Amino acid sequence: MKICIAGGGRVGRYLAQSLLANHHSVVIIEPIEAQCRMLADQLDIPVICGDSISMDILRTADAASCDAFVAVTGSDEDNLIACQLAKREFGVDRTVARASNPKNRELLHTLGVDTVVCGTDNLSHILEREIETDTIRQLLSLGGGTASLNEILLPENFAFAGKAIMDIPIPGNAILVSVTRDTELIIPHGNTVLLPWDRILCLTQDDTLHLLTDAWGLTGK
Repeated sequence: MKICIAGGGRVGRYLAQSLLANHHSVVIIEPIEAQCRMLADQLDIPVICGDSISMDILRTADAASCDAFVAVTGSDEDNLIACQLAKREFGVDRTVARASNPKNRELLHTLGVDTVVCGTDNLSHILEREIETDTIRQLLSLGGGTASLNEILLPENFAFAGKAIMDIPIPGNAILVSVTRDTELIIPHGNTVLLPWDRILCLTQDDTLHLLTDAWGLTGK
């Protein structure tokens, strides 16, 4: 996946490192020239020096080719505007904005940002969930963004194919709600066997979903 990150400060740099480690393509937009040089040298990725709410800068970053746009500057207003431009003008499918003020979370949601995270959230894990759209799809955000109902599509090479749920690791407090196999809806029990192409409806807290996807080998695809 290709991700554009607006903001090359501590959060943006850490996020870029995490995404690169999982084999995603990353471009950063950062207004401070010295910071741009440091990021380009350290990460060996494209770094665009400029304002992320500038249409010209977003074009230079080739935002239209990105699968996700993540705004993590120190300004909630700039993060909102950048996400709105990325989605409305450049057709980016998924937008994620960091809210420095937790009170702005619902407002940014209302104004069109797909996912809003606060400084205390594990942003890299949340973003991994958001961009793994072929495997994991969020259906419903719950608890003010602290939990979610997700659909997980098990791939053809699912590591635990043919095994019963009781024999499969389910870390954290994840709850498997249902399994859809072709047109059949299955209420899962301990002896329910999971197969490739099953669609799993799963309830998790946002800070534990990555534990499940890691254990099942669904990250970094």
